[in-house]
Amino acid sequence: MANTLVETRYGKLQGSKNGSVYCWKGVPYAKAPVGELRFQPPQPPEPWTGVRDATKFGSVAMQPADALFGGGLGRVAESGSEDCLFLNIWSSGADGKKRPVMVWIHGGAFLFGSGSMPWYDGTQFAKHGDVVVVTINYRLNVFGFLHLVDLFGEDYAASGNCGILDQIAALRWVQENIEAFGGDPKQVTIFGESAGAASVGTLLAMPEAKGLFQKAILQSGSGALLLNSAAKASVMAEKILHQAGIRPGDRDRLLTIPAEQLLQAALSLGSQVSYGPVVDGKALPHHPIEALKEGAARDIPILIGVTKDEYNLFAITDPTWTTLSEQQLLQRIYREVGPVPQQVVDYYLHAGDESEPTWQKLLRIMTYRVFTNGMLRTADYQVEQGAKVWMYRFDYETPVLGGKLKACHTLELPFVFANLHQPGIANFTGDSPNRERISKQMHHAWISFARSGDPNHDSLPEKWQAYDFGKRAVMIFDASSHVAENPFGKERAVWETSIAK
Repeated sequence: MANTLVETRYGKLQGSKNGSVYCWKGVPYAKAPVGELRFQPPQPPEPWTGVRDATKFGSVAMQPADALFGGGLGRVAESGSEDCLFLNIWSSGADGKKRPVMVWIHGGAFLFGSGSMPWYDGTQFAKHGDVVVVTINYRLNVFGFLHLVDLFGEDYAASGNCGILDQIAALRWVQENIEAFGGDPKQVTIFGESAGAASVGTLLAMPEAKGLFQKAILQSGSGALLLNSAAKASVMAEKILHQAGIRPGDRDRLLTIPAEQLLQAALSLGSQVSYGPVVDGKALPHHPIEALKEGAARDIPILIGVTKDEYNLFAITDPTWTTLSEQQLLQRIYREVGPVPQQVVDYYLHAGDESEPTWQKLLRIMTYRVFTNGMLRTADYQVEQGAKVWMYRFDYETPVLGGKLKACHTLELPFVFANLHQPGIANFTGDSPNRERISKQMHHAWISFARSGDPNHDSLPEKWQAYDFGKRAVMIFDASSHVAENPFGKERAVWETSIAK
């Protein structure tokens, strides 16, 4: 018999029920990473006696109060804390039934975000797919990805990947406890978007994550996104510590500086620092994409895709992109992603609608370099290793802001979660009646993939073929969803032939 009172390995939890779906919020999956545990790998949570209230979300990770996008993407005002290692669970019942489990890893550039954002409410997945959904918090920004080993010694060898190690700790917690919530620990799918997809791509390559999940979904990201080399990460750590007034080796100051002060010191450096997994040779031995090439995840089916106009979101949140001349745009693109062959520039200037503004045409360079290229390499390496791969592209264009956003980064999220009804969503997606049909197609494809490793279901307009080197089939989600053969082919060929010259 299903109940909101559940006993885990660490103690009893009292959840809540909304209609047919049960929910447990703010469940600790690791000790608070504070004091001596700051910048250390996560430790198992402390058991508790009595019944722990699991009806309210736990604190989110330390993050900037005015983070990119703010409340416009459903981000609510939440107080950040170093004590943030909590997860949330939605299930049709803690009844002994072994349901597929979907573990969501949120995005936010490894700078901000949480598993408690309204967009990530797992109710509809549990209701429509009879799957158990888990959303997690993990350490972000300076607390999750500060590579300290060169400045503080081997005791801090893992500090640059604490945020990823938190995710692994959450997956271990799922293995140990999810049966109590009606889930099957042998049917776990990890899925994430943007930095969350970069996390998924990294977990696919990490030896420590092996066996903790059986399928993976990467939305607008790959193991090549937001990644740092150990050398680059050390330079950034040195800058941050200098800004915070912490001398190398001053462990007392490192562990006692107020969290807000450390975060502000890091934020004051602006674009001089970026956060993400560190190829440190230990926790993350190799570049994730290269590890996939060598077969690190050959046994994991993946579903992977992008939105058609990923980078438009960043151009709207930083409007200077839309006001620069062609030469200024190219200079900025070169600073962001490196040199771009003239043949590639010419392709984007003339391949589409000639009436489009120049910024819109050239922004597609950013979409390809930052998002599409990593997706294609991930898919190809998995296919080479014999893994099953399914690819999609999200083409639905939102009409808001005069249509400038098009099919931008993050737009697919409320469609996937079937959360178009959440407050403020229509301010981002518009209110087209096509939305519900697209959402149904995507939502149930994700459910089907989690259940069987195959995203096909009755609401798709045609059979979604697996991605291979023959047809390179891609499901296009739009008002008239359909399967396209090799839709990235021309664009990819221009890049590859230009770089080869």
